[in-house]
Amino acid sequence: MANMARDEASAVDEKTWPNVIGDARTVADALPDLLVEASHVANSMIAGWHGRRRAGPGESFWQFRPFHMGEPAKRIDWRRSARDDHLYVREREWEAAHTVWLWADLSKSMVFQSKLSPVSKRDRSLVLMLALADMLAHTGERIGLPGVTRPFSDRKAAERLADAITHLGAPKSLPDPSGIQRFSDVVLIADLLDPLPEISQWISRVASTGARGHLVQVLDPIEETFPFDGRVEFLDPEHGMRLTAGRAEKWREAYQQKLTAHCEELQQLARRAGWTFVVHHTDRAASEPLLVLHSALSGGGTTFQNGGL
Repeated sequence: MANMARDEASAVDEKTWPNVIGDARTVADALPDLLVEASHVANSMIAGWHGRRRAGPGESFWQFRPFHMGEPAKRIDWRRSARDDHLYVREREWEAAHTVWLWADLSKSMVFQSKLSPVSKRDRSLVLMLALADMLAHTGERIGLPGVTRPFSDRKAAERLADAITHLGAPKSLPDPSGIQRFSDVVLIADLLDPLPEISQWISRVASTGARGHLVQVLDPIEETFPFDGRVEFLDPEHGMRLTAGRAEKWREAYQQKLTAHCEELQQLARRAGWTFVVHHTDRAASEPLLVLHSALSGGGTTFQNGGL
């Protein structure tokens, strides 16, 4: 999973094989182009995207509105009312239900890209995250990177997230959930091929805060089809391990069964937590998982989608 294969006959030089995993640009180098792509995706979908800003308990100013007879006089904002002949109430923004935490897995395994896909898993995950940030910012939602930034509301949210990403240290597949609070939403975009106990523990920690979660599993199509034959060497970009198969086609069925079982358990973990779970393949349009997330973030209920993306 999330590994790279090659024929023995076309062996890669010992000193250069790590660079073959995508010949990837660094995240900082790739971000300008990914921001442009994300903006195009967001603009194509922004019509019909409705935010959830409303008045309610909170600390942030939202808007002034006319005072209504029968309301407590203490709610009147006298400074604003002094500007003209009308009374106004200062409304605070209901922050509890519209903070959305976004995270894209930038670990080494995400750099993988096969010939079946036009983009790497990392680049597609970043486009999804930045496009979603752009769409949410357009409707006034508060956005943040867990463990990295505080939630903020800014029309240039995608650019701010991109800047924060360039200053991250060692990439983590699962973000720090310690700052996540009740009523917020958490969107995790990753290949989710980490050990299931680690993912389960992370989901439990986030769910215990009262937040809603949305999992987007990003896979290269070759990771499901496993079209390898003959003598093949698999390389693990995370740990540098190698594994050689004499006849790789004999591994196909067992591999696919293991991957299917892994994905089914992910779906069950999400279902038990009441979360959204969707699978996205990098040879498909980036807009597809965003449509699913739009429905989920708009209160469309728990969504489970496998294989269709």
